[in-house]
Amino acid sequence: MTIEQLAMRQQMVRTLTDILDEDKRVAVLLGGISVSLFDKSLYRAQPERIYDVGISEQAMVSMAAGLALEGMIPVVHTIAPFLAERAFEQIKDDFVYQQIGGNFVTIGASYDYSAEGMTHQGSGDVQVLRSLPGMRIVVPGAADEFDTLFRAHYADGQPTYYRLSERQNSVPQRVRFARAEVIREGSEKSRATIVTVGPMLSATLAATEGLDVTVLYYTTVVPFDGEALRSRRPHGHVILVEPFYAGTLIPEVTAAMGDIPVRVEAIGVPPRLITRYGTPEQHDHDLGLDVAGIRARVARFLET
Repeated sequence: MTIEQLAMRQQMVRTLTDILDEDKRVAVLLGGISVSLFDKSLYRAQPERIYDVGISEQAMVSMAAGLALEGMIPVVHTIAPFLAERAFEQIKDDFVYQQIGGNFVTIGASYDYSAEGMTHQGSGDVQVLRSLPGMRIVVPGAADEFDTLFRAHYADGQPTYYRLSERQNSVPQRVRFARAEVIREGSEKSRATIVTVGPMLSATLAATEGLDVTVLYYTTVVPFDGEALRSRRPHGHVILVEPFYAGTLIPEVTAAMGDIPVRVEAIGVPPRLITRYGTPEQHDHDLGLDVAGIRARVARFLET
């Protein structure tokens, strides 16, 4: 991370503080998380627009839906598994089924809270939420990218999930909602196209240094920019590098490729219980998601 970059959670607080001042329709609901990061004067000045609901995530989502039905634009914030999994039914019934807009901003994915154990880990959040028709899913790779994407689309009137993490790429990219960015273009003989998501970009670039591959960078995974992938002519060879459960985006990749037979290597969090304690970096190494682990998987795929 460069010195100039804020952490994603700090950027979220700064962005929401600005928007609360600029747009009187916005209401922020906090599930006992990040409460101390907001200036205390906000709670006094905007008591009807910023709430600490506490660890009542299901009630918080339903409360947000009620505000949305009254014309407000809710922003709901807590740890990833507490929102995507614990309050899944409320998101499904109160927002998706009612076809109302809201913003769901989480932290902690996938195992940023590594010392807290499985209850605080959220590798399956995108897998769960992508099952909801109309749910948009955004995975920024840097604080600046969250600010850009959120400011442009928070008032669109659709339920949107923003997955923030402690990990950031070393250099923020100029990103567009629902569009992939071409970071590295392979030659005509390139044997594969890499689809890398959010905070996995820096590790992916380091792991593929010197390899003839195309690297596409996605910060919006639903809706998925299938045209960008198909137009790269990957000859049916695609490598996914995902910061959540491996293979989550395989349906998007195969749909994008259409009638082109596709061979996919899915590099991500293995779908198994993480029972060890350690730092996020130690988990990356153990799960093969550090630079060396990604490099080895890519190399094996290209050799076969």
